[in-house]
Amino acid sequence: MIYLLILILFFVLEIIYFQIAKKFRILDIPNQRSSHTQPTIRGGGIILWVAALLYLLLNLSYADLIFFIGITIAAGISFWDDVCGVRYRIRLLCQALALSFAFQFTGVFYTIPWWGIVIAYVFFVGTLNAYNFMDGINGMNGLYTATVLISLLYINNHIHPFTDPDFIIFPLLASVVFLFFNFRKKAKCFAGDVGSIAAGFWVVTLLILLMIETKNLVWIGLLMVYGVDSVLTVLHRVRLKQNITTAHRLHFFQILANEQGIDQRLISIMYAITQVFVSFLIIELYPFIGWWIMVISCFILCLVYCLKFRFIKQNQKLKVSLSEVTSDVPQNLSHDLSK
Repeated sequence: MIYLLILILFFVLEIIYFQIAKKFRILDIPNQRSSHTQPTIRGGGIILWVAALLYLLLNLSYADLIFFIGITIAAGISFWDDVCGVRYRIRLLCQALALSFAFQFTGVFYTIPWWGIVIAYVFFVGTLNAYNFMDGINGMNGLYTATVLISLLYINNHIHPFTDPDFIIFPLLASVVFLFFNFRKKAKCFAGDVGSIAAGFWVVTLLILLMIETKNLVWIGLLMVYGVDSVLTVLHRVRLKQNITTAHRLHFFQILANEQGIDQRLISIMYAITQVFVSFLIIELYPFIGWWIMVISCFILCLVYCLKFRFIKQNQKLKVSLSEVTSDVPQNLSHDLSK
């Protein structure tokens, strides 16, 4: 019953935010890199921060306050970026500061050596930004976050308890509310940086708790689909000599949506289902061959990504060649040739 009341509360607060966003014109205006065609409310993912605030108010512990400060820093600078724009270096600095609170909350500073902490900062700041970059089409981050949280909830309840179940359920309920407004052909709102970074921060914190409790890094595989897409996209952009910190449309899901015209909701479902399958294998085979199944799954995902990306590029070249041919023939023949 309490979860139903929380769900209703989140719905009400989200609708209130919509009114505020409309009044202050917090909108995502489409440009040449966008996957949408009309102005849409930005920052609907702020409901994840609201979930953290409610969790703190219901628990009122020092540890939860530490987590809340961290997610507030991460979400706050991201929301400011949504509204006014913030320099990339300042965002990275604030994200590192926010992660310091997450590391304090999870006990990272007391369990791993200094060099491990340095690696953790680099890796998890990168993870937060990868999570943000993957927020490009309707339903993507909402479904993926819900998928990861459900996996974590199952692990916590049936495999290895590592945190208070409500600490997973609250962001899951917030994700459900956000999906109600976002998982549509024409979304009512987008998560914005505030939503994607808040979701990523909460997921990262939970993964750190789980990895420290089990003393096993295999659980990072719960973010494998995002990881493979992000890493291979960065490598592709480096090869093209592009600035990897700027907006683009080269993620695999963006190409499927924008270039191939596949329904955005279907693509989001595909990503979520793929991650469910990978997570299922890791969970079922833990702790016996968890690392091996993670490596094999990662290899298969990389192979599929590269092969499909190559196929799409060849298909685009074929379309260009066909258009060039049809432009050189009489008009009454070009229609038949295009078939």
